Amino acid sequence: MIKVILFDLGGVLVELTGVPIMLKWTNHRYDDETLWEAWLNSPAVRSFEIGYSTAEQFADQLITEMDLPVGKAEFIDRFRQWPKGLFPGASSLIQRLKNNYTLACLSNSNVLHWPILMKEMGLEKMFQYHFASHLMGKVKPDKESFEYVLQRLGCNASSVLFLDDNEINVKSAKEIGMIAHRVKSPGEIENALGKAGLLNV
Repeated sequence: MIKVILFDLGGVLVELTGVPIMLKWTNHRYDDETLWEAWLNSPAVRSFEIGYSTAEQFADQLITEMDLPVGKAEFIDRFRQWPKGLFPGASSLIQRLKNNYTLACLSNSNVLHWPILMKEMGLEKMFQYHFASHLMGKVKPDKESFEYVLQRLGCNASSVLFLDDNEINVKSAKEIGMIAHRVKSPGEIENALGKAGLLNV
């Protein structure tokens, strides 16, 4: 029985604007899918999202790593603006679920984006539990990040429904026993919840 719904944030509840500018900066060497794969596998991104490096170090490293034609200050300014806002319907969907399930978020995030997500967008008050990679020192898709969440929640993997927009993260969650679906909008979330019989609230 599902007791916890664990949400990724960017690309699931929050619209991100980073892909077009990254595709432009990389001269379209990637498509959307391969760009996210490169992002998840990037040593610079991993170090920043695990909380090991500063924003300035991250910018320097990623610009070098991906050969981006942009200066550090501009990169940081643009990167800070990647979280655009909640998708339409995201807040009302969370409210529909709040009284019947434990709601938690698990995000590969960083010191620039997390305050925007939690405070400016109001996501802090929507969830009972908040798990950010840079505060945990663990990132998806590493199994340690999911195991950490389960330990903190005090529940079995089979009682958790995990929703994420990246297939590699969904696969990792399934491998430790969570029920997991790839979703890219509140509409797709509703479809996944409906199929699981969780939206009769």
